Amino acid sequence: MTLSGGLSRPGERDRPIIKFMEIDWTLCLMLCLIAGAGSLMLFSVAGASWEPWAAKHLIRFGIYFVIMVGLAMVDLRVWFAVSYPIYIVGLLLLVAVELFGDAALGAQRWLVIGPLRFQPSEVMKVGVVLALARYYHGLSADSAKFSWRLIVPVLMIGMPVLLVAHQPDLGTAMLIALTGLAIVILAGLSWKVILAGVTAALVAIPPFVLFVLHDYQRKRVLTFLNPEADQSGSGYHIYQSKIALGSGGLLGKGFGLGSQSQLNFLPEKQTDFIFATLAEEFGFVGCFSVLLLYGIVIFMALRIASISHSHFGRLAAAGVTATFTLYVLINGAMVMGLAPVVGVPMPMLSYGGTVMLTVMVGFGLVQATRVHRYTEVTSGKGSLM
Repeated sequence: MTLSGGLSRPGERDRPIIKFMEIDWTLCLMLCLIAGAGSLMLFSVAGASWEPWAAKHLIRFGIYFVIMVGLAMVDLRVWFAVSYPIYIVGLLLLVAVELFGDAALGAQRWLVIGPLRFQPSEVMKVGVVLALARYYHGLSADSAKFSWRLIVPVLMIGMPVLLVAHQPDLGTAMLIALTGLAIVILAGLSWKVILAGVTAALVAIPPFVLFVLHDYQRKRVLTFLNPEADQSGSGYHIYQSKIALGSGGLLGKGFGLGSQSQLNFLPEKQTDFIFATLAEEFGFVGCFSVLLLYGIVIFMALRIASISHSHFGRLAAAGVTATFTLYVLINGAMVMGLAPVVGVPMPMLSYGGTVMLTVMVGFGLVQATRVHRYTEVTSGKGSLM
């Protein structure tokens, strides 16, 4: 049917103008509002200056917004065709990081190609979603519930997670693992297997923390459990964040008047702890408003996933939404002292071009799922060939 509800001529829906109008512009508006709020907070923490963060944040968002709209026009069958190649390229780039990666601040996470410096782990956040969505597109409901075929998605998730964790980048490794797990569950995994997996994970956490994590990562976990034990050392981040959160009260201290951020008590105020700055300056009302925007984005993206006629589209859109949701939950919990500090930013609010690009490419896929929701992807095969 056309936008007016009548029957369309064959091929009419493929016209670029029709595709452009099918984009969910309300979702686009919500993303713009979140990015705008991020720019205001970055302007504030820089001492009422557009430099060095706020202006770049807005410019990047503008460029990535255009990229998102362009990707929304790409047919789902094209996304399907490039799913495995994107995953394989991402995996090879992670191996290249192990061999030739650029190290900084004790971590080897970046590749440098000419003037370009980037983190291949960001490619895998989208690559894992696409590859798993394509794999499960070709499986029957019984095979997705539980069978020997589960080995394939376990390997598809496990390989990039281990490579990213070795860099080390525990936060990104957690995001990839949890996103992959979400897709496997949404694909129809048996609840008995899920409960058994959760039980095994809970049993494995103590030895994992004690014997697998790096010393600084283990210290973060112990600090999370008792941040007051070393308020001026390892617990400084969480302690200052809690002060900022609590001092904001109901309405906050006012725009640009947050003492923790303006006086540089709050570390990483432009990235990991931007939400604490928001809480200090705009209080509970400001935090609730921004979280409401996130909630609306998540709800709308899940609704788009639910109306897709193809299993691939449903899983791909849901996987992107899961990644976005995990960003919000992990950063929010981290800032409030409910989770260890793992370096996960608040999407669209925090400063950082690579993460923003990943998020906007993901929403390009979500929008493509909406624009091409009637497209039947029929050539799915549950193999890596």
